[in-house]
Amino acid sequence: MRLRGSVASALLAALVVATGCAGEDSGPSVPTREPATAAASPVVAGVPAGSVTPLSATKALLAERETGRLAALDTAGTTLALIDAAGTQRVALPVAGTALAQGTAGEVLVAADRRVLRVRADSGAITEVPVDGDVRSVQIRPDASLVVGTADGTVRVLDPTGVVTRTVTGLVSADALAVTGEDITALDRRQTAVVGIGTDALGLMLRAGDGASNALADPHGRIIVADTDGGELLVYSAGPLVLRQRFPVASAPYALAYDPRSDTVWVSCTQSNEVVGYDLSTGVGIEVDRLSTVRQPDALAVDERTGDLFVASAAGEGLQRIGAGQRKRGL
Repeated sequence: MRLRGSVASALLAALVVATGCAGEDSGPSVPTREPATAAASPVVAGVPAGSVTPLSATKALLAERETGRLAALDTAGTTLALIDAAGTQRVALPVAGTALAQGTAGEVLVAADRRVLRVRADSGAITEVPVDGDVRSVQIRPDASLVVGTADGTVRVLDPTGVVTRTVTGLVSADALAVTGEDITALDRRQTAVVGIGTDALGLMLRAGDGASNALADPHGRIIVADTDGGELLVYSAGPLVLRQRFPVASAPYALAYDPRSDTVWVSCTQSNEVVGYDLSTGVGIEVDRLSTVRQPDALAVDERTGDLFVASAAGEGLQRIGAGQRKRGL
């Protein structure tokens, strides 16, 4: 059954590519849908695991690798909270941000309209990298160049000085990016598809479930996608783009985080206010832990230095910290 589903998905993806044509101003003419979003969470029934501290409603979370400071972007996108044991520093952003990513050591990247904000995690100092378009996603490559995706489906590569070295068009929207080695893969929520980004054109495109929302790359070269509307996790490899794993996750999987210490992928389930950990090493996703969370767990992050898992509520019900020692698979 899984094989048939994968073949059907690939055929549908091929049909999407074949029927698309570039419009002069409106982008490619292809079948689209409204982007998948997190499901509305019910009132929390149990006690959230770990500890919970106050935090305003949050839509994106990142544990900066060098400093260990936690960066939390509020749902309005206008304030970035930098959190550590000493307290919280709130940084007013010059323009609303949409997503966070790790930058160079000690730096947080914020995707924003017509720019990428580079925020120093230790001080909150901001520098801006101009970008042509409404930036929805950003990632850094090993050579310190930036990959940015915009709302109109354009993917650009910028060298460390901000000069554009590659431009690829053809997507409807470039909502999330995964960098695995030399390969770049984009998630297009409006087509619920993942697509390879070539030197000057789109590469292979594959259907990503019924309504994919988020994606991340792990150190093993896997691209992990949350199919929120389809209730599945999808695992791809790039170069060439191939669907490797596909397995059910109930309760609208949404936010993703990866713990390199335990080789565990964590996914939030917003319909049940839970976070679930999966081991992907055997080729089949195996659940290793399931924990109660704060309501509306729309953002996750893992501190790679300690293995602590953080969950942020988009309903303003706080920041949850689940220590590595508090999980079945943490150390």
